[in-house]
Amino acid sequence: MEHNYNQTRNEAISQLVLASSSPRRKELVASLDLSLPVYILSTDTDESTEPGWTPEQVVERLSLRKALAASAMLERHKDSSLVIGSDTVVVLDGDVLGKPADDRDAVAMLKRMQGREHEVYTGVACVLSASGEATVAHRVTKVHMKQLDDDKIVRYVATGEPRDKAGSYGIQGLGATLVDRIDGCYFNVVGLPLSLLSDMLAEYNIHVF
Repeated sequence: MEHNYNQTRNEAISQLVLASSSPRRKELVASLDLSLPVYILSTDTDESTEPGWTPEQVVERLSLRKALAASAMLERHKDSSLVIGSDTVVVLDGDVLGKPADDRDAVAMLKRMQGREHEVYTGVACVLSASGEATVAHRVTKVHMKQLDDDKIVRYVATGEPRDKAGSYGIQGLGATLVDRIDGCYFNVVGLPLSLLSDMLAEYNIHVF
């Protein structure tokens, strides 16, 4: 008899757990309308990185760190959960730009990026809470930002939108007006590449439709 590995892998999965407090990622996972219930479990995860890490390593290792931290908080004797962790960074001239330290930092980031192309990397990690088995991947999107004058940058930062955003802008909000065009997955820039996530979920026999 043929053995369906994916079916066996999924038999014990009773719920999905999103290891994030990001409202954007919550909305994106909810938009998939999955058959399993989805719960939120944010963690106070160490987001420090090593100086030599590439952008790919940064987002993959931090997304895995978040997923493992959330998995460790779950009661292992219960039915298995599939925990999803994600991390996003902006890269310009080889420099990894995370969330701004303050509004002044946000203004400085946007001044550097205006009129230029940068890359957005998002890592996604899926961890089975019962076994610790993990799969990790990432996507990259190129973003071309408009030429911006200093006054417009200051006004945008004053809206407060950049404060919790990698690269100091939110493409799903007012930050969309700063962007000329993108090359790649839009949802990757928002913070969770849905196409990649759906492929990863399919490995656990969890299908969007």
